[in-house]
Amino acid sequence: MILETLLASAPDWALRHAAVLVPVVPLVMAPILALTPNARLGWFLTLATTAASLYFALLTLGIVQSLPSGVISYAVGNWPPPIGIEFRVDALNAMVLLIVTGMGFLGTIFAWPTLVADIRKEKISLFLSAFLLCLCGLCGVTATGDAFNLFVFLEISSLSTYVLVAMGAGRDRRALPAAFDYLIMGTLGASFYIIGVGFLYAATGTLNMADLAAQLPGLTGNRSVQVGFAFIIVGLGLKAAMWPLHQWLPNAYAYSPSFVTMFLAATATKVAIYALIRWLFTIFQPDYAFEQALFYWILAPLGIAAMVICSFQAVFQTDIRRMLAYSSVAQVGYMLLGVSIGTAAGVSAGLLHLFNHALMKGALFMAVAGICLTYKGTTIRDFAGLGRSAPFTMAAFAIAGLSLIGVPLTAGFMSKLQLGYALFDHGWWWAVLLVVFSSFLAVFYVGRILQAVFFQAPVNPRKHRKEAPLLLLIPLWILALANIYFGIDATFPIGLANDGAVAALGQEAFQ
Repeated sequence: MILETLLASAPDWALRHAAVLVPVVPLVMAPILALTPNARLGWFLTLATTAASLYFALLTLGIVQSLPSGVISYAVGNWPPPIGIEFRVDALNAMVLLIVTGMGFLGTIFAWPTLVADIRKEKISLFLSAFLLCLCGLCGVTATGDAFNLFVFLEISSLSTYVLVAMGAGRDRRALPAAFDYLIMGTLGASFYIIGVGFLYAATGTLNMADLAAQLPGLTGNRSVQVGFAFIIVGLGLKAAMWPLHQWLPNAYAYSPSFVTMFLAATATKVAIYALIRWLFTIFQPDYAFEQALFYWILAPLGIAAMVICSFQAVFQTDIRRMLAYSSVAQVGYMLLGVSIGTAAGVSAGLLHLFNHALMKGALFMAVAGICLTYKGTTIRDFAGLGRSAPFTMAAFAIAGLSLIGVPLTAGFMSKLQLGYALFDHGWWWAVLLVVFSSFLAVFYVGRILQAVFFQAPVNPRKHRKEAPLLLLIPLWILALANIYFGIDATFPIGLANDGAVAALGQEAFQ
């Protein structure tokens, strides 16, 4: 109903150009932000920019759902593909665009009080400019239909992210080595990706994704194609924090400015997972012999390893941001396990968990940012007794934490349930047991926090009651309530995930 209203009221120019305007609006606004002298004005401009990107993402989703083909093809500069650059949006990337722009908008609302605390005032406009470049890059990676253009947008998002992480050094100097580690690993990932694209270009003579998909079935025995495939998967695996290529992530999340941690946790790995799905199921095909070997011998074992090993690592952390960072790697394991099944049900379950995880981790890191802002601590010891002194903040944290565990009537339960169904249908009952075991480990690390918050006395009993600022509580509770609502009625996210799986594998995969 909302999408229909937006489509009916949108001007013609917005309908024609919506897909490309999602990344272009923040790209155009980024240099303007860098020249804005007033920090508060810069924040208002950023809020308006992210709202505009979200609006165009919603229009794009509505257009995709209304078209008989379900595909928007936008030729940049009126150069027809495969010669020119194409923006190609279907139900799969329309869903991811909604996640990225939605979290960008909610994150910008939440950002102002944390930016004042984390970033020097004269640097805030430059910081917000880098954020808009990051948003542009993530949206561009998601919307493009050109393999090389994906690399360009990947680098735009990555370079701006390194800057954003490093700007946490004003609060914690460990942000600098964290940003350097991220830079090294991110550069390796991008290098692997572009080398793989080069191999495919040598074999096919094209960079357009749809054209690649049309030519590759006759080239599956070509050594350049197989080597290029391997390079691309490793490169995107680094970007997605696929275990054991995740070493950059814990420090980047722990020492970044609070706003950066929240935004990256909710979006960056999701976009890389999307790119993996696009390459695995749209450009290549799951019935290729080397791709089936990847599913059974690499993606599934690494996904399971991430679920179990990183959940164990999270149990033993005392800093909550590092704990949630290791948890994020474990959740990537759930998504990869769903993808590795290679069926429509598996891909749909992975996409549903991708959507729900953005809601969970966005809310969790917002709540942690609120406590860091008001009580200057991020360890479990610092959280003791905060259920009484900051009840609204910690109630939202508890809801998101229960969703992360997968408690019934939360969004996390619905995606794990769908993953369990897909695994059973595929005959992987043993993997269901490992999903349950990993969720049991989540009970321990989330339970440690909740036990300290609600059942321990505060370390400093003189701490007076103080909630997080209202600008932080509003988006926090929007995400917390979304975790509950989509746990009761998951029609919308399941519909998005199923449509995304159809776009990736084809309608016949569900029959």
